Amino acid sequence: MRDIAPVLDRWLSTLSDDGGAGATPLALATVVRTWGSGPRRPGARMTIAPDSVISGSVSGGCVEANVIEAAGGVIESGKPRLLDFAVSDELAWGVGLACGGSLSVFVEPADPGAVAAARAGMEARRPVAWAVVTGGGRAGETAVFWGGERRFLSAGAVEAAGALGSLADDALAAGAPQSAETAAGPVFCDVTLPPETLVMVGGVHIAQSLARLAETLGYRTVLCDPRPVFASESRFPGVEIVGKWPEEAFAAVGLDAGCAVAALTHDPKLDDPALRAALGSPAFYVGALGSRRTHRRRLARLREAGVPEECLARLRAPIGLPIGARSPDQIALSIMAEVVAARNGALPPAAPPAPRSDADGPAAGPSEE
Repeated sequence: MRDIAPVLDRWLSTLSDDGGAGATPLALATVVRTWGSGPRRPGARMTIAPDSVISGSVSGGCVEANVIEAAGGVIESGKPRLLDFAVSDELAWGVGLACGGSLSVFVEPADPGAVAAARAGMEARRPVAWAVVTGGGRAGETAVFWGGERRFLSAGAVEAAGALGSLADDALAAGAPQSAETAAGPVFCDVTLPPETLVMVGGVHIAQSLARLAETLGYRTVLCDPRPVFASESRFPGVEIVGKWPEEAFAAVGLDAGCAVAALTHDPKLDDPALRAALGSPAFYVGALGSRRTHRRRLARLREAGVPEECLARLRAPIGLPIGARSPDQIALSIMAEVVAARNGALPPAAPPAPRSDADGPAAGPSEE
C-alpha cells in the first residue's frame, strides 16, 4: 500500500464535498494469491485510472496489460473481478523470473471511505488491516481496521463483518496478509505495517551516507545529536533531526519494534546513554560503530551502568556485515545490509558478549577507532 500512497492521496484530494460523486473513478488491483515464482507477494497493489495510467505493480510486467484491460470494465460496471493467471515458463523468463507460476488478482473500484480509513491509520503509524471478500455474492465487501477498532465497513457488509474482523485479527497478529474461506465467501486481508525507522546517533560522515541508503529503502530516517554543528539540515537534508541528548531524543522519537538504532559517534557521552536506552527498548536492531577493542571498553562501561547481559547480547558490534568496508559509503552499506537482514529475520542471534584481551585481531566488520 505504501508504494501507491501518493496516488491515493492525490485521488482523495480530488473528491468533492458531496462524497466524491464527481471524482474520477479509480480501480484498485491486489494480488491475493500466488504460487510458484510469483514476482510480487500477496498484498501487492496497483491503481488504474480510466485513462489506463497506473501506479504500483502486481507482477513483473507479465500480467499488467490484462489487469489494466479488466480494470476498465470494473470502473465502468462498478463490480469487482477476480482474475486468475497462469504464467508460463517462457513468459516468466521474459520478465526476469526463473520459472512460471500462477497468481490471482482482485480488481475492485476504489472506495473513498476504505482508502481514507487506511491512509489515516498509515499516517498514524499504526498497522492497518484491509479485509475484502474476493468471491461469491458478497465480493467487494470491505472492512478496514487499525488501532484496535474497525474504521470502515462498506455498505451492505454487516453480515460479512464478523468474518472480515476475524481474519483481520489474524493478519494483524501475524503482521502479514492472510486468506481464508468463510461463511461470507473467500476473504483476503492485507496488512500494511508502519515504515521501519532508522535512528542514527551522531551526525558523522557515515550517517550522511547511511541516511541516503535508508531513505532509498523506504525507511523513516531520524538523526539524534544535540550538537548543532553536526546535526544540521544542510548536512542532512530531508532527515528528521532531533537535537537532544539520547534519552530525551528517544522519548520524542518513540522507539518501537519497527526501529533500528545505530550509535555512530565513538563518544561515550552520546553512545553509552543511547545504547542503554535502545537495548532496553523493543527496537529490532541495535548496533554500535567501533573496533573490537573499543567495544570491549564499551561493554565494561555498560555493565558497570547495570545493563543486563541479556540486553548486551542484543548489541551488534562491530556494526555492519563483514564486507571489508573501509570508506564511509561502504561502511554505511554494510550497516544498512545488517539492518535489513535483521528486519527480515536473516541474522542469527548475536552471541553473548564475552570479555576479550587486547591481543585480539582487527574487527570482522567495519570499524573506526
